[in-house]
Amino acid sequence: MTVATQHIQLDHGTGAVLSGELVDFIARTLGDVYVGEMEDSAVLPVEGDRIAMTTDSFVVDPPFFGNGDIGKIAVCGTVNDLAVSGAVPRYLTLGLILEAGLSFDQLERVLTSVRETAREARVQIVCGDTKVVRAGEADQLYLNTSGVGFFLREPLRMDAVRPGDAVILSGPIGNHTVHLLSIREGLGFESRVLSDCAPLNLMIDSVFAAVPREAVRSMRDVTRGGLSAVLHEYAGRMGKAITIHEQSLPIQHETAMAADMLGINPLNCANEGCLAIFADPAAAPDIVAALRGHEYGRHATVIGEVTGRDGAAVVLRDADGRESTLQPLRGAELPRLC
Repeated sequence: MTVATQHIQLDHGTGAVLSGELVDFIARTLGDVYVGEMEDSAVLPVEGDRIAMTTDSFVVDPPFFGNGDIGKIAVCGTVNDLAVSGAVPRYLTLGLILEAGLSFDQLERVLTSVRETAREARVQIVCGDTKVVRAGEADQLYLNTSGVGFFLREPLRMDAVRPGDAVILSGPIGNHTVHLLSIREGLGFESRVLSDCAPLNLMIDSVFAAVPREAVRSMRDVTRGGLSAVLHEYAGRMGKAITIHEQSLPIQHETAMAADMLGINPLNCANEGCLAIFADPAAAPDIVAALRGHEYGRHATVIGEVTGRDGAAVVLRDADGRESTLQPLRGAELPRLC
């Protein structure tokens, strides 16, 4: 890029010469994870007779943080949505909405994260799009990704969960929210509480290698709305209560401190690398062992169970056996993070 084009300009979105330079910059930075065909649509091989598809948009604030950025979150979020359905992620699209004034250094940082995370997750970027908006019309940049995966095993569905099933969590909750809020509010926790942003598909593969497919009823990545949103969704779907043992919840000490300071509940906090698994209780020890054998599941643990009690409730049981009902959020407890 010349000195005059070290930052995104509106003319990068015109479809003319500068647009071509921008697309070439994106393709070169993505490197081997981009198929690079430059056609209006990608032509791709299909495995099996069923595919999984998902799409998501990412508006992370701040877009750059201590151990990741919006590019890493975009790949992880889409890959994880495919993987928890039981599919093997293969292909992603990448749409970028860039604000005029964004530096090419920042764009390169995001694209590098996309490339490295796609390599880790073993997926390819097969097509994409760019749009440029005026300064002030976006938080520097927004991303949209769609994903395609293939079912090499039976899909996982919520309706397979039944009373008696164990609820397993792959790792600590609340870290992503606390990390980003600490950066935004200058709380000083960001060096001790890191975002959990990670692609979880290979860890999920290790679970299926350890137990029969039918032992895993359903999975959900614990993202916006936190663990509370996931549990209430399942309880509502089944019409049965889910009991969670508070002393079993993996919450980092500093995360609990920061949440208390902010007046928020870690169970409502967004995560980007945490997995909730509903499983046959007989298989729970093997599932936990498989998760702990992966770097993103070292703190995996059983946190509760689906009960036979009627009523779509999430019940918290403390160490003394006292029970309370976790109420679902009806609005925003937190400012927008993503």
